[in-house]
Amino acid sequence: MVIWNSAMENLVNISIVNIAGAAISHTDEYADSRGSFYRAYCENELAGIIGNRKICQVNISATKNKGTIRGLHYQLPPDHEMKLVRCIKGKVWDVIVDLREGSTTFLKWFATELDAEKKQMMIVPEGCAHGFQVLEDGSELLYLHTAFYNPKNEEGLRFDEPLVDIKWPLMVGDMSDRDKNHPLLKDTFTGYRV
Repeated sequence: MVIWNSAMENLVNISIVNIAGAAISHTDEYADSRGSFYRAYCENELAGIIGNRKICQVNISATKNKGTIRGLHYQLPPDHEMKLVRCIKGKVWDVIVDLREGSTTFLKWFATELDAEKKQMMIVPEGCAHGFQVLEDGSELLYLHTAFYNPKNEEGLRFDEPLVDIKWPLMVGDMSDRDKNHPLLKDTFTGYRV
């Protein structure tokens, strides 16, 4: 799908992926002798995906070592959130997992390489877990959230969850104790209502 905003004279390319409601935004970069410019986020350009949601929190993560896994994190309703994730330094393998009850892509996962040079942004719908593995030392991600962080409703999915079976591209490196110890899903897990 291509969205054209003639007032801004900017073309935004959106690639739909195999998780319902998820997408990748491909951003044009403008360069000249001074350097470059690109728009990290524009509400008008992404209105077809963002809808009436508002960005209420912006975070940056910096990860030192290649192979490190962060996540897979999500928040339960009423604090579930859409995330827009962009690599601003280095390169990561970005993963989303559908945990939504009744979704046609329930327990399916999608991954893509986010690269600071390519300027893509992963759009993660509510009810999906998100995580990544660092492909280059010193990588950084910019996150835009449509809900405030609430530790009471924060949950995590284990990186090695057998019901999902993610194929990580590198040997697993550093992880937080919290991420290593998320409980495994029960076979009876039917998802979360969003």
